[in-house]
Amino acid sequence: MKNKAAILQQLFLRETLGSPIAERGSQSLTEMQLEQYDQWLSEKRDFSVEEVCASHWIKSCTAGYITEVIFKASGSLIEFTLFDRLKTVGQWELDDGLLYVSIFKGENQYDFAIVANSSVNIHSAIEYKNDELHSYLKLAQTRM
Repeated sequence: MKNKAAILQQLFLRETLGSPIAERGSQSLTEMQLEQYDQWLSEKRDFSVEEVCASHWIKSCTAGYITEVIFKASGSLIEFTLFDRLKTVGQWELDDGLLYVSIFKGENQYDFAIVANSSVNIHSAIEYKNDELHSYLKLAQTRM
């Protein structure tokens, strides 16, 4: 999962072309897309450990599922459904500016790498469920 260039390109294609989400590394960028990609990259930044541990996040997906995620300094996390407070757990790791997350719900594992937005604290990711492409996510930091 930790191929930053492939993660960024996949997210770029989703955010500029829309649905459906392309599998990582399945498409090459055209010359025109390369210019757009450079512009898109200029609007991204690296995460810091301090900002990850210091905030609660709201996570939503294209299907409308909304949760609160609390990142712990230990590398663990707790996720609650926003309204009925069902709890799940997971882990996180910061690597090369991307925030890698794994969440465990029953027999399912959800993995995604969050890419930081430089202008607002609403970030994005592509989620995999049990190693299969699953959803486009938006994550908002609620406190810094």
